[in-house]
Amino acid sequence: MHLSLVMSVNVFLRHRALKIRDVYFRWGARTYIMGILNVTPDSFSGDGLLRTVDVIDAALRQAQRMLDEGADMLDIGGESTRPGSEPIPAHEEMRRVLPILRELRQMTNAPISIDTSKAVVAAAAIEAGADMINDVWGLRLDPDLARVAADARAPVVLMHNRLTPKAASIDPALGGRYVGVEYENLVEDVKRELGICLEIAHRAGIGDDRIILDPGIGFGKTVAQNLELLNRLHEIRALGYPLLLGASRKSFIGYTLNLPPDQRAEGTAAANVIGIDRGADILRVHDVRINVRAARMADAILREGNRRGA
Repeated sequence: MHLSLVMSVNVFLRHRALKIRDVYFRWGARTYIMGILNVTPDSFSGDGLLRTVDVIDAALRQAQRMLDEGADMLDIGGESTRPGSEPIPAHEEMRRVLPILRELRQMTNAPISIDTSKAVVAAAAIEAGADMINDVWGLRLDPDLARVAADARAPVVLMHNRLTPKAASIDPALGGRYVGVEYENLVEDVKRELGICLEIAHRAGIGDDRIILDPGIGFGKTVAQNLELLNRLHEIRALGYPLLLGASRKSFIGYTLNLPPDQRAEGTAAANVIGIDRGADILRVHDVRINVRAARMADAILREGNRRGA
């Protein structure tokens, strides 16, 4: 049921392909994998690279491993967005990510995304070699970010976010989750609020061909709401834009399975396969190999083009 809906939606995507650097992303043809590089000391997933002595070397080795395991692109971020995290100033965020970005750009021609909500960080990152902007606030936090993206003609990921620190509950073993977050109608509210992000992008001159939507799994949503949103992802896909799904190691998996972040690989793969069935085009993941394999198997089953090409 979901597959037929998703396949029909593919016909109505505003643009069927996006070129990022030398890679063509052909939406609906297969699932793409984005590997996560967290240059932070406090990532919820426990993989923050600032915990290491030689951060640049660790980041480059992790990036190369992800590319070798099949990642199509990399996403580098210097500010934690876990529940209860504290914001950091732009100069600190740039200090963390720019040296690694410059080295990554020398190492690989793979597309690189900068995970930031700050215009000044995004502009510096693009100058250092980033190709795309991944904003967890969907251009709503910094009014200058949309202009930076438009001027650079950079693709943008617009994520839905109702993150409020007061709604965060922290469990020492399982990490942070959101409680008591209310929606009148979960999916319709998410669609409407993503529509606000789209309006900001359009006013700045960002074309539909350079917009990717993210439903914001884990951002201002309870465990039950995350599960429902993932199951109804095809309704977000019906907006006509490619979708990025960021479910990797998140607390809704941990609280469902009663597992800490470093034991959520299988739960992540299961969530991602459901996401593919519901229309996800890009999976943002910490564990590349298992999710590449899961995505390839799901694509072989679900996507007609892959079956014909076998």
